[in-house]
Amino acid sequence: MSEKIIHLNEGAIKNELKELVRHSVEETLNSLLEQEAEELTNAGRYERTEHRKGYRSGHYERNLTTTSGNVKLKMPKLKGIAFETAIIERYRRRESSVEEALIEMYLAGVSVRRIEDITEALWGTRVSAGTVSNLNKKVYEHIETWRNRPLKGKYPYVYVDGIYLKRSWGGEYENVAILIAMAVNDDGYREVIGAAEGMKEDIASWLEFLKSLKQRGLEGTQLFIGDKCLGLLEAVNEVFPNSKFQRCTVHFYRNVFAVTPRSKMKEVAAMLKAIHAQESKEAAKEKALKVVAKLRDMKLKEAAQKIEDSILETLTYMDFPYAHWSKLRSNNVIERLNREIRRRTRVVGTFPDGNSALMLVCARLRHVASKAWGTRRYMSMTHLHDMQKEESNMLAV
Repeated sequence: MSEKIIHLNEGAIKNELKELVRHSVEETLNSLLEQEAEELTNAGRYERTEHRKGYRSGHYERNLTTTSGNVKLKMPKLKGIAFETAIIERYRRRESSVEEALIEMYLAGVSVRRIEDITEALWGTRVSAGTVSNLNKKVYEHIETWRNRPLKGKYPYVYVDGIYLKRSWGGEYENVAILIAMAVNDDGYREVIGAAEGMKEDIASWLEFLKSLKQRGLEGTQLFIGDKCLGLLEAVNEVFPNSKFQRCTVHFYRNVFAVTPRSKMKEVAAMLKAIHAQESKEAAKEKALKVVAKLRDMKLKEAAQKIEDSILETLTYMDFPYAHWSKLRSNNVIERLNREIRRRTRVVGTFPDGNSALMLVCARLRHVASKAWGTRRYMSMTHLHDMQKEESNMLAV
């Protein structure tokens, strides 16, 4: 067959369509601006009328970046009356959806340099790092409102941890700690309830952080889960004396492994897992005594001492419903949040100050919590409610 085959240049067609849409947007906006000018002056162009409120004085051009591309607006100039358009805010150079896209890219972990390249490719104009920074300052107010929002309802389980970031200080670099609290509410959903800057994870920082959570309405907390870092346990006992504390088993294992020879690591790991695999707290205590004795026989006195001194701190989760044990014995849920934070902050490197670090961490937490992470039920709280009813009935007898 000798039929002619027609080849379409898809790239050229897309460019033509894009230009057609951009031109249509430009014409539409300019027509709306002209209509606004007529309404303000109460007269059409060159129209003679006694009811005229102002006079035309030409135009001036303005660039506006839209999702359809860069368009040129002919802004009417008026005499005797100020021209205020309801279509586009004064001094605005970008459509709000474009600004939201820039902020979303920044919070999603895209570097500022990459954002510059993307904006140039999409909209024909290169957005500077200063512009991105100014746009993000607008978000800071919303972040502060979110960070200090009142806490409503009860939060039976609260996970706490700190993450260290770098900041510049007097020409040198130092660590800044961001303290984070994530809770499971009475309906079983996860919620980031707080984040604050702390110079370091000491008792003073934890006290201030926990007191702020209590002032904002944190109540009904039965268990705090976290690492046994300096001052955290003391701060929990002081601010929430009726709550229990669960030491993260993963961090505890690491502390034991630090004094264990590499050749004995697998064997010791199996012993530790056997303790937390018991069916009850009493059985776990008995197993721990046997593990301590065996470690001493193996000449691992330091590892045995660590287990003997601290094993009870890692068994608190056994006072709660069995269905919740796997999610209460470690701080893994907040560690996953920390990985998300580090993925974003790694792009930034060193922060100019602690507040900048706090704002970006909060923005990332808020972004993650707004997705499926915060809208999916984490655990069923009926088990806890049933256990509490049984305990109340037993006390009433």
